[in-house]
Amino acid sequence: MGSVSMATPVQELATDGQDPSERYNYGGSGGGALNASVPLVEIPTVDVGSLISSPSAANHELQKLSLALSSWGCFQVVNHGMTDSFVDRVHEISKQFFDLPKEEKHRYIREPDSIEGYGTDMIVAENQTLDWIDRLYLTLNPPNQVQLKFWPEKPETFRETLQEYGVKLGELNQILLKAMAKSLDLEENCFLDQYGEGALMTARFNLYPPCPRPDQIIGVKPHADASALTFLLPDKEVGGLQFLKDNEWFTVPIIPHALLVNVGDQAEIMSNGVFKSPVHRVVTNSEKDRHSLAVFCIPSAGQEIKPDEGLISETRPALYRKEFGVPKTKAAGLSQGPHLRATTWEIVRVSNQTKYGIVPSSLLCILHKNNEERVSCR
Repeated sequence: MGSVSMATPVQELATDGQDPSERYNYGGSGGGALNASVPLVEIPTVDVGSLISSPSAANHELQKLSLALSSWGCFQVVNHGMTDSFVDRVHEISKQFFDLPKEEKHRYIREPDSIEGYGTDMIVAENQTLDWIDRLYLTLNPPNQVQLKFWPEKPETFRETLQEYGVKLGELNQILLKAMAKSLDLEENCFLDQYGEGALMTARFNLYPPCPRPDQIIGVKPHADASALTFLLPDKEVGGLQFLKDNEWFTVPIIPHALLVNVGDQAEIMSNGVFKSPVHRVVTNSEKDRHSLAVFCIPSAGQEIKPDEGLISETRPALYRKEFGVPKTKAAGLSQGPHLRATTWEIVRVSNQTKYGIVPSSLLCILHKNNEERVSCR
């Protein structure tokens, strides 16, 4: 493994008024300004309360869920079992942490061989383009992988609130995996069985400070998620998340107190490609901080993730090739996101230039589908 270092947190660059280096200039936008206006995406909103209520109400929500995941790969979730006041508390602990003095945040700084803790991009290559983002990355489950030394003690409610949020998302994850199976007329536990017990749940608190060059500097480069499902709590006021569909970018509208859920590559495999793991990115702005919290739900270590037998036929064969993954310990330190540890994937080092634009030159995943190579960011 080569030398790995961490860039200066971008919040410190923004606070000190430093001009970003050329390493932040992003060249994957097709020549257009990153902050150019793009249309809003119209994705369905799924009511979880209706999803688990009467059969008639549930069927209507299942139809919306299936349409959303087969077309966009994402949907907004409302009536998700969390009160508005609790969601506001989760927002608040994120803002309070990033507002702490630099010295306090640096108590939780990432170590060179780990993705856990506070910091920004790990620099793993000379030609690497950096994202305009600071992160606090924490493991929530399984308990034996939780590293409390990286969990902030300030604000005082941080640990308690995050733990409760993780429990609630675990319950929601089970509901949605069952609903996704039912929407395809499959046995409701088939995806949940593949997901396994003792699955990995990781949280990534994100801060995108005001950026002096939002036309040239990107918050997060285009990527797909390696999870089964990803739950995003977006900023209540400041947008920036965009999804790619038919070679066009679309902005996600903000619905206060709703969660945005997107399919990850693992669920795309389980559904034999019916559900789409969407490519997405985050753009910056020059005026306001943007906060978000992404939680990644990743199948248990050692699970074999494969298309469900009920979705394989002569007319639609299995679309994915089984490969064998690199153990997490070998990948630690280079990853910018959650590790995929199931045996469906081959983890390799690839060039940072792909058809999806420039992605981090780190350990990435190649998804083999009909001989097409697709990059999934870690």
